[in-house]
Amino acid sequence: MIDEQNILKLSITDFFSAKMLKYSLLPFIVAIVVMYLLFFYIAGITLDSFGSMDIHTSQTTLQNGIIHTEATNTKLEGSSIIDYIISFIATSAIVSWLVSFSLYAIGGFVTLYLSIIIAIVVIGFLTPFVLKEIQKRHYSDIEMLGHSNIVLGLVQVIKWLVIMIILFFLFIPLYFIPFINIIALNLPLYYFFHKIITFDISSNIVTKEENRLIKFNSANNIRLKTLALYLISLIPFAIFFGAVFYVIYLGHTYFLEVKKIRS
Repeated sequence: MIDEQNILKLSITDFFSAKMLKYSLLPFIVAIVVMYLLFFYIAGITLDSFGSMDIHTSQTTLQNGIIHTEATNTKLEGSSIIDYIISFIATSAIVSWLVSFSLYAIGGFVTLYLSIIIAIVVIGFLTPFVLKEIQKRHYSDIEMLGHSNIVLGLVQVIKWLVIMIILFFLFIPLYFIPFINIIALNLPLYYFFHKIITFDISSNIVTKEENRLIKFNSANNIRLKTLALYLISLIPFAIFFGAVFYVIYLGHTYFLEVKKIRS
């Protein structure tokens, strides 16, 4: 039986090597740049979509027993519309709090999910280099055979992405049930996370037949590991620096599993 404690210690030691630390910076840098550009792109579309807004206001006053009504028309464009909306909702403390809470909650949720997806995509390009370094350090006797190519990998990613989106929509009724909504919101992304990271690693190390045997013998063990790694990813910014560690940790698992099979 594989000693999980030794795998974890070995993975931590490998992760803090100079080369692996350099690799771990790349997902962080790419994700920050992508999210920065995406923010300004979405902000620009949002402002453009508002176009212009005509605001009609009237004020009634009583002077010397005579009622005077003054009407004004104001045309707002671009960011001025946002300022107007903010000033309008600020008149109600409850509405203001609800809007602020909703914006922060939705924004934080979307940012977290987006960061995980970006990090997964970036680490997919780094996985072969990380695994080759692990092989050179610990498993020089194990040949990395692999069983995939770019076209197959792209098809698989698109398929899993579509399934993830379908799951998001299917689980909509569950989003309104306390506690269950936490699972319902995270299950689709965990599905995508598990599929991508296990495919990236297995497709670089083992053959199709060996991968089937590993799934048959250790499917639950691998799911528990990817679940633990996904839960860590929910900590803000953890995925940026931890993505390379995930590949190292699961890479050791697959190398040891295939070593048992080939021996």
